[in-house]
Amino acid sequence: MAKASFSVLFALVFLFLQEGLVFVPYTGTVTAAASDVSGLSYGFYDKSCPNLEEIIQNVVFQKFKEAFNTAAGALRIFFHDCFVEGCDASVLIASSNTNKAERDADINLSLPGDGYEVFFRAKRALELQCPGVVSCADVMAIATRDLLNLVGAPRWEVLKGRRDGLISKASRVAGNIPETNQTLSELMSLFNSKGLSVLDMVALSGGHTIGVSHCDRFIDRIYSFNKTFDIDPTMDKDYALMLRESCPEKTSDPNIVQPNDVSTPQTFDNAYYQNLLKGFGLLSTDQILALDTNTKGYVNSMAEDQKVFFQHFVRAMVKLGETGVKTGKDGEIRRDCGVFNS
Repeated sequence: MAKASFSVLFALVFLFLQEGLVFVPYTGTVTAAASDVSGLSYGFYDKSCPNLEEIIQNVVFQKFKEAFNTAAGALRIFFHDCFVEGCDASVLIASSNTNKAERDADINLSLPGDGYEVFFRAKRALELQCPGVVSCADVMAIATRDLLNLVGAPRWEVLKGRRDGLISKASRVAGNIPETNQTLSELMSLFNSKGLSVLDMVALSGGHTIGVSHCDRFIDRIYSFNKTFDIDPTMDKDYALMLRESCPEKTSDPNIVQPNDVSTPQTFDNAYYQNLLKGFGLLSTDQILALDTNTKGYVNSMAEDQKVFFQHFVRAMVKLGETGVKTGKDGEIRRDCGVFNS
């Protein structure tokens, strides 16, 4: 099922929603190592909100039926949230007259609305059944997992008990989110600062097997690369010429995008790594993974065996979801994900 086409997945989701049944396109489950974070547990809401997962799953199915790209959007937002202030839903806070929040930082302006919407919808649904109980941070972790499962990723158990942060400032975003012009050394240092290894970084980069990038993220690779090469020599030339057809050199249209995975853009699989070995990496920070001695071994193993990719991806997602979490009396449980309680 992980290899199913979008049309088949969409039809099955629609059918199962119509029948009120649970739909899991990829039935494999990957078990990750136990958490070292005090305060997180699998059964955190067993008594206070026992139907938590079902409620979120129903919202996720409905939103996925409306917009397939919600999965990639949610993953990107979850990643950006965890890398700034930790996984505390601070990226969901709306700016006010006195505070420019994270979501309005320049690098976050392109985060997709469908991704935000699924988190807000799920939280509203939970408030009807379990008011003031489930954090927005936990909603993000669970909904992202469910959405990825719908496009072919394995399912894993999500630890719960995160609390929502009390700080969200755009000024704290810069330097904490990977940029496409960074060197591999800079990227490894950034991931390491979040408690993530080089292997975790390569596995999480596999999230680019879905989603899109705007032309300005890679246009310097396909036009006037340097004095010697018009096209980045690490990129397949035919692929670059194909990209030029959609991304004119002088384009300023923010709506023009290209899929991160040129071969299977709507399926969560290991084709991303296979593409890198062919020079089909869209972003320079993707392609370098297949070239540098620090990372190319991991790329080769994940390109060769999808199960290896899935195992490393799940473990990295669990570690990502534990980054800088607030538990116990730290933070709050927001009633509205976009606004601090007070």
